[in-house]
Amino acid sequence: MAPAESRAFDNLTSDSFRKAHWGGGRKVPLPLRIGYDSESMDVKQYNKFCASLTAVTHVVQWGDAHVWKVGGKVFAVGGWSDESGSVLGVTFKTTPDEFEFLVEMPGLRPAPYLASRGFTWVQNYAVPGLADDDLMEQIQESHRIVGEGLSKVKQRELGLLD
Repeated sequence: MAPAESRAFDNLTSDSFRKAHWGGGRKVPLPLRIGYDSESMDVKQYNKFCASLTAVTHVVQWGDAHVWKVGGKVFAVGGWSDESGSVLGVTFKTTPDEFEFLVEMPGLRPAPYLASRGFTWVQNYAVPGLADDDLMEQIQESHRIVGEGLSKVKQRELGLLD
């Protein structure tokens, strides 16, 4: 049987979550599956996915952290694992409403340093964490949020506007 904290999320779907929390009209990517998969994303796959997003740059800093930026602003930090070595640690930005939901999920927490300063950054850090597809959705959403925070001139310059 699943731990009590993960059972609360077992039957969630994006539609049921949206209806319960936002009246059904909000279009946001949400983590819907909890659970460790032995084939979980590794740092190479994380970097490949981040590199596929529009107008990004990559730098390894802060020790061995793989930092991804759009327009010079960080949208994802990853590259370490939990104590067991089974979960890729990834930190990403989210909306305030999603932040409140995500930090209650097992294997996720407010990102150290960032969240304590009032920023809505979440860290996927331990088992069970997010399923790979859901983690990629969150990274992509973080890229969108950070990109939208850039000036319109910069967004146009980077090809982020239609």
